[in-house]
Amino acid sequence: MGLMLIIMATACVTELEIESFDQKEQPSLVVEAILSDELKTQVVYLSRSDSRLDLETDTVYNPYLPLGINPLDSVTVESNAMVKVVATNGTTVEFAEGEKGTYLSNQPFALQMGVEYKLEISTESGIEYVSDPIKVQGTSQISNLYAERAISDTGVEGVAIFIDSEPDQGSSEYYRYTFEETYKIIAPYWVESDFVLTNYDPCALPVPTYDLEISIREVQNRVCYNTVSSNVIIQSSTLGSPVSKISRKMVRFIGRDNFIISHRYSILVKQYVQESEAFSFYETLKSFSQSDNIFSQVQPGAIYANVHRKDGIDENVLGYVEAVGASESRLFFNYDDFFPGEALPDYPFNCNLVSTPESHTSYCTSDPIGNPCPLSVIEQVNQGTISYYGPYDELLAPNSSCPGPYLFTPRVCGDCTLLGKNVEPDFWME
Repeated sequence: MGLMLIIMATACVTELEIESFDQKEQPSLVVEAILSDELKTQVVYLSRSDSRLDLETDTVYNPYLPLGINPLDSVTVESNAMVKVVATNGTTVEFAEGEKGTYLSNQPFALQMGVEYKLEISTESGIEYVSDPIKVQGTSQISNLYAERAISDTGVEGVAIFIDSEPDQGSSEYYRYTFEETYKIIAPYWVESDFVLTNYDPCALPVPTYDLEISIREVQNRVCYNTVSSNVIIQSSTLGSPVSKISRKMVRFIGRDNFIISHRYSILVKQYVQESEAFSFYETLKSFSQSDNIFSQVQPGAIYANVHRKDGIDENVLGYVEAVGASESRLFFNYDDFFPGEALPDYPFNCNLVSTPESHTSYCTSDPIGNPCPLSVIEQVNQGTISYYGPYDELLAPNSSCPGPYLFTPRVCGDCTLLGKNVEPDFWME
């Protein structure tokens, strides 16, 4: 979650002079919560601001490097806090920590219109925080979620996804949208067998010792599914409009060459009816950054959140606690629905077939010549970077400088689990 400097004054948004943030100060508490009128387990996220680089989003997968050696993103979460939501109707709901920094309501509950709520937090160090009063302003139901073949403003051909919604009750003038997209992945060079290496000693003399077998895969890794959350701020307002409903609001555009729509694609769009203060907060936030997490980049200025210390001490608190009327809808489509009979988008990695010698010179040999060939099969199997394809065929790998007995491909081309999960989601429909 990193750092996004945020300042919000009490219950309304005011223009503030941009300030610099002293990284030597105590990292700020980051509070993120979207409390809704849906009957569900509500969630609050607590963390601390951090100036560390977000390495997860800055790291590109390299199919030729062994897994596990790349740096991963880390977030300084706020654990062992006491969290509760208190309502003006006398209701109090306690939250318990699940995963570190993630607090789940002890029972499902839904916000009620006409009732004000406050989020109260007591950290492990004993500092208490409270949010400004929040309430659900209105509700609006998604009436239609649909996709059309379209051309973007920049001339890119692809698929545009639109939403229509109808106001239901209360005041529904400010909207925010998020989405989760799930797409099917099919490994293009998958075969039912793979390398199995055991008893490998690369330092044995005079040559390495090992057992290499070609065995039927024990795990289904040809078809996978990956789910990605939206990373942009999408809002809409009907304030001042003679028409109160939302019509043809585009929430996503996907270029036709994007790999994620190659086979089957699904999008779950969530619509939140906001308070005006929340709408202004996200509009201001949008002007700062459109990053993978809205609090993930250090910024030169700040806007206050709607959370403050109970004791009145002035302290930067980041994030926002929001009360929304929520509605959601899901859509599925295939590439052929919009581009029938046309070539699928390219797989995101080069999936050439390669052949190299099965073994290699002992790592502990005194031979000064060494091995002039690329990494052997057993070295790459040991690193987990390749997938078996078949016996060597010169026609399929004409550029192999040191061919061996097998053809193989980068693992990502024969094993979809590097890009997604091999279990079909519960909501999936073919």
